[in-house]
Amino acid sequence: MTADAKAKAGLEDVVATSSRICYLDGDQGVLAYCGHDIHDLARHATFEETCYLLWHARLPTRAELGDLQSQLAAARVLPEAILRLMKMLPSSDGMDALRTLTSALGHYDPEASDASAQASYRKAVRLTGQLASLVATWGRMQQGGGPVAPDPAMGHAASFLYMLTGERPDPTAVRAMDVALTLHADHELNASTFAARVAAATLTDIHSAVVAGIGTLKGPLHGGANAEVMKMLIDIGEDAPPERIDAYVRGKLARKEKIPGFGHRVYNTEDPRATHLRQMSKALGQQAGSTAWFDMSERIEAIVKAEKKLYPNVDFYSASTYYTMGIAIDLYTPIFAVSRISGWTAHILEQYANNRLIRPRADYTGPAYPQAWVGVEGR
Repeated sequence: MTADAKAKAGLEDVVATSSRICYLDGDQGVLAYCGHDIHDLARHATFEETCYLLWHARLPTRAELGDLQSQLAAARVLPEAILRLMKMLPSSDGMDALRTLTSALGHYDPEASDASAQASYRKAVRLTGQLASLVATWGRMQQGGGPVAPDPAMGHAASFLYMLTGERPDPTAVRAMDVALTLHADHELNASTFAARVAAATLTDIHSAVVAGIGTLKGPLHGGANAEVMKMLIDIGEDAPPERIDAYVRGKLARKEKIPGFGHRVYNTEDPRATHLRQMSKALGQQAGSTAWFDMSERIEAIVKAEKKLYPNVDFYSASTYYTMGIAIDLYTPIFAVSRISGWTAHILEQYANNRLIRPRADYTGPAYPQAWVGVEGR
């Protein structure tokens, strides 16, 4: 390797590909999908509109949106064989189950052997509908309930909550889930998306590429931070007085322990997604009759910003948002996948359309070359 080809740890700031899907400006706190600012999408778009935007680089017409809604509704009905497999899995970990079940879906896809662009797109739509059903049904089974059939009249966010709880969700909860799904839909070349693109670059099938993304998201350095945030809040205690909250956070900082939900590899200012989840956490708490979790989160944010100059990321307020909605902590990372499947598949389709095998080089740091051969007798 040449002297100017030294490796960067974690490939930080290394440009690995060109993409029309996601634009980030970490200094200005900008996130945009296909040119559309995330604040506009969070305020106005449904998750279905966001999916269409990521897949087509434009917003859908009313007719196109209706077609996509129908396709997603049809896809939410899981094959009976998948439901049987779900009941047989020994693990109670949602990401383990999601990885296995998504792989199994490839065996039952009607176009499994068709690698055309048209079939790959249809599989992307199906997978987006199916992952929501997998996570909702798995979560319900973990609580001792049976599968709930999707209601084709419901939107994606509403259907997910309905299949998870068995009860028709109220509008505030549906809106919160819609916003959360939109905010998590894509984030450029994050670890799981890059893994999915690397897999797709080999021209493997779309199910395998998505499984690569799920396996990467399972790693605690990528997914799971919002679950750790909620565990921290519970550890402090819902009824904790301000002085206990302050002592807890400052104690962790003094011990140089990480406060989950703060800081980001890209953003040097507030993560724009946190702006909306903060609002949703407060609104849901007000509707539930207690803003204790939101109030605690806001106090922690103030301390960390003042003492460490760190801003909350997308995970910090999503924790209290999901918890106030009654969602089990173990489902937080699988729900991330329910949203990010839209971005994964958008990147996979983009990779297929203009493919070159992704094969970077390594900066060799091993023993000097050449090493003299020494026979086993002389070692």
